[in-house]
Amino acid sequence: MPMDFPTSSVGISNGSSDDNATTLTRNCSRDSVVNTVLFPVLYTVLFIVGLSMNGLAVWVFFQIPSKSNFIIYLKNIVIADVLMTLTFPFKILADSKLGPDYLKVIVCRVTSVVFYFTMYISIIFFGLISIDRYQKTVNPFDKAKTLSLLWVKILSGSMWLLLFFMSLPNMILTSNKPSSPTFKCADLKTEFGLKWHAIVNYTCQVIFWSNLAVVTFCYILITKELYSSYARTKSSNTKGRKTVKINVFLVLAVFFICFVPFHFARVPYTMSQTTELFRCSLEIALFHLKESTLWLSSLNSLLDPLIYFFLCNSFRSSLFKLLNISIPHSSESRRTQKCNIENTPLEDSSM
Repeated sequence: MPMDFPTSSVGISNGSSDDNATTLTRNCSRDSVVNTVLFPVLYTVLFIVGLSMNGLAVWVFFQIPSKSNFIIYLKNIVIADVLMTLTFPFKILADSKLGPDYLKVIVCRVTSVVFYFTMYISIIFFGLISIDRYQKTVNPFDKAKTLSLLWVKILSGSMWLLLFFMSLPNMILTSNKPSSPTFKCADLKTEFGLKWHAIVNYTCQVIFWSNLAVVTFCYILITKELYSSYARTKSSNTKGRKTVKINVFLVLAVFFICFVPFHFARVPYTMSQTTELFRCSLEIALFHLKESTLWLSSLNSLLDPLIYFFLCNSFRSSLFKLLNISIPHSSESRRTQKCNIENTPLEDSSM
């Protein structure tokens, strides 16, 4: 993935700019209370809460067999979320300047790449989940039109390998030595590394926007199909309709809150990192915009466990069991009966 998960300050570029540009870059410092204090504190909160919630999610998913496409997709997302959360301490220490100077190099070369790699893994699997939920809505009893578990596992592994090999050059091609104590990640890239950075960035834009279209389109059709089903059966179950609204809103909200702002900000920011066309003030403004929207993207690692809880009955049941929380049998029976009668596919209740 593109490595624009940067250190807190800008430094001298790789000697390719003229004297005026070099002077401008020297004076174009990104150090501020916002970058060195506020964002590290926000990421610290995300790390503590996110690691706890995702650790619990991993614990729960280990108790659930992979007997449906839905569960396999969710397990891939929780792995991606754990890996993303583990990159936060490196960014916290580097941006707050509490770690050694070389830590900034590690952030540029390794942990930022892992961060973006896991972000797009999550985006892809949410797209696959949307397709799976749509198929379960339109053809709830037709298993012939859904992928077998073996093919789902092969598809999942292929997605990880594809994004890994797309991300790997961003580690390898960031081999330049820091030319100053204050530098930006682009300074560490080779000439081809900068070009690869831009190419992968635009590829990631395609991945995001195509999956956003899939998620939005699928859930619009799911909602339409479910309400048509209510109308055909003349169901007066307002609670079921409310559940549909919550589940549809929850999935779309994660995409629009966490990912859309960042992907609007990412293209101009990447251009500011890979070209010399931007003045210092605009470069700093784009950096602040990117950092703010990047934090929203990081928030995805904390919101995903909520999606597991509300959309996956198996996850919810296993969580209650592991925490020794009892559910009134009559209430559970009524809820399960409603799921069976109304065949609401937004919530997985097949296991």
